[in-house]
Amino acid sequence: MVMQPFSATLGPAEHAQAWKELTEREFDVLVIGGGVTGAGTALDAATRGLRTGLVEARDFASGTSSRSSKLFHGGLRYLEQMNFSLVAEALKERELMLTHIAPHLVHPVPFLYPLSHRGWERPYVATGLAMYDQMGGARSVPRQKHLTKGGALQLFPGLKSDALVGAVRYYDGQADDARHTMTVARTAAHYGAVVRSSTEVVEILTEADRVVGAVVRDVETDERATVRAKVVINATGVWTDDIQKMTGGRGRFRVRASKGVHILVNRDRIAGEVGLILRTEKSVLFVIPWDQHWIIGTTDTDWALDLAHPAATATDIEYLLEHVNTVLAVPLTHDDIVGVYAGLRPLLAGESEDTSQLSREHAVARSAPGMVSIAGGKYTTYRVMAKDAVDAAAEDLGQISESVTEHVPLVGADGYAAMLNLKSELGREAGLPEWRIEHLLGRYGSKLHEVLALGDEDPSMLEPVASAEKYLRAELKYAVTHEGALHLADVLARRTRMSIETKHRGVDAAEETADIMAAVLGWDEATKAREIEAYKERVAAEIASQQLATDAESDATRTKAPETRPGLRDVTATT
Repeated sequence: MVMQPFSATLGPAEHAQAWKELTEREFDVLVIGGGVTGAGTALDAATRGLRTGLVEARDFASGTSSRSSKLFHGGLRYLEQMNFSLVAEALKERELMLTHIAPHLVHPVPFLYPLSHRGWERPYVATGLAMYDQMGGARSVPRQKHLTKGGALQLFPGLKSDALVGAVRYYDGQADDARHTMTVARTAAHYGAVVRSSTEVVEILTEADRVVGAVVRDVETDERATVRAKVVINATGVWTDDIQKMTGGRGRFRVRASKGVHILVNRDRIAGEVGLILRTEKSVLFVIPWDQHWIIGTTDTDWALDLAHPAATATDIEYLLEHVNTVLAVPLTHDDIVGVYAGLRPLLAGESEDTSQLSREHAVARSAPGMVSIAGGKYTTYRVMAKDAVDAAAEDLGQISESVTEHVPLVGADGYAAMLNLKSELGREAGLPEWRIEHLLGRYGSKLHEVLALGDEDPSMLEPVASAEKYLRAELKYAVTHEGALHLADVLARRTRMSIETKHRGVDAAEETADIMAAVLGWDEATKAREIEAYKERVAAEIASQQLATDAESDATRTKAPETRPGLRDVTATT
C-alpha cells in the first residue's frame, strides 16, 4: 500500500476532516496552542514520525504570535544583561530562517544605532556588535558599519541633528509574525499533523494520575469530543497556568504576562531608509520599517486583565510618541497614527517586579506524567523551544527520533529563490506588475501559483481590494481555501494586516471580504451581516480603549465587544 501524501491545505474540508481524525485516532502527542511555539512543536513532533494533533481555541497566532515586533533578532540588550547563550541561540535561528527554513517570509532589515556620546560609546557599542556579528555561526547579513554623523543623517534624514554624534548600522531579520506562524502550522499539516483551530480544550483527561488526553469543544458548533494522546504538550503561552491547573496541580513554573504596545505610522511621516534602535530608561525602543509603514514599539508593563484581548491605553501610546519624538526632527502626533496593537509576552515569573528584567529564556517541565509544559522564550527561538518540548516528551513516549526541523523548510520556501528571479515573467503571465509579484512571493513563496490560480475561474480575483490596494482579492479567498481562516477577523487581522495597516482598521474592506468568504464557507446573509457587525464592534472597542488612561478602563471597554467566535468562553486555552 502506497501512503497518500499529506496536504498543507487548511481549508473548510480539511477543518471538518480534522475533527473526525481527532476523535478517531490515538495520538502520540497532542499539542495545545496554535501560536508559534505550539505550531513549531507540532511540526517538530510530526517530522520525528510521531502521530501528532494540534488544537487552537481561536485562530492560529491570534494572541502573542501576531502582536510581536515582527523581528527575528538576537536581542542586543541581552548582551548587556550578559545573556550570551540566549543571543547566540537566537542569532543561529535568525540565520536558519533567512537562508533555509523561511527565506520567503523572513528578510534582512537594517538598523541604525545612534551614538549620543563622544569617546567611550563608539568602542563600547562596536564591541557589543562585534560579538553580535560573531555569535550564531554563519551569517547572510552584512556586519556592522560605522558612520559619521553626516553618514547617519544621509540614511535617516528625519533624525534631529543634535540627537546623535555618529551611528553604527547593523542588520537583523524581519517577518510578518502571523503569516509565519500560520505557515508553520501548514507545514506541520504537510508532514501529517492533524491541525485544527476553533477547538478549545475544556478538560484534561487523567487515568491513575497520568494525563492521557483531553476533552475538546468545537467553538463553532459546541460539539465535544475526547482526544486520546500519550503526551499532552501545553504550549499556550500566557494561558500556561490555566492548563496546568486542569491537571489538578499548580505546575512547575508560573507565567507572567507583560504587555507590549506598538503603533504604526505611514512611511512618509518619518524620513529614513533604515530602522532605529533607541535606548530608553527601562529598555529599548524600535522604529522598524514595515513596507509602507513604520512600526514603533514597544512598552513593557505588567498585565493581569483579559488575556485574550490586551488593550493599549492612551498612556501607552503617549509613552511611545514621547520617546520617539526625542530624536525626530518632525515630531509625530496622534493624527499620524494609522494602527495600534497590544500583545502579551509570556514571561517566566521571577522575584523581580520589573517585567523588563524577567527571563526571556524558556523553560520546559513535565508537570505531570503525560503532560509537558513549555513557556517563556522569544518568537525568534520558537524552533528550539519546540525541540526541547518534544525532547521532554520522550520520558513518556520512550525512544524517539532526533529533531530534524533545522533541515525542514516551511511550506513555500522550496523554489522561492528561482521564482524571485522569474518575477518579470510571472508578472507578464499573470498580467500583474513586477512589484506585485515580488510582494506576493514575500507572502506565499512558491505557493504563489495557488493564489494566482484563483484568477483563472474569476479574473476579478486578481484585482486589488478596493480599500486596501496592497492586497489582491485572491488573497482574501486563499486565506479561507488554504490558510484556515473561518471568520472575518482571521482575514483582516492576521492573514492580511489591514486591521493595523489602514486608517479604517479594515472596516472599509469588511463587506468585500465577507462576500468572498461567504461564497467559500456557505454563509447566508444573516451570518455575513453578523460577521461584519462583530468586526466593526471589535474595531470600535479597540479605538475607544486607546483613548483611556488606565489598563482597567481600557480593558473594560475592549471586552465589551463580542467574541469573534461567539461560542468561545472567556476562559480558554489558546495563544
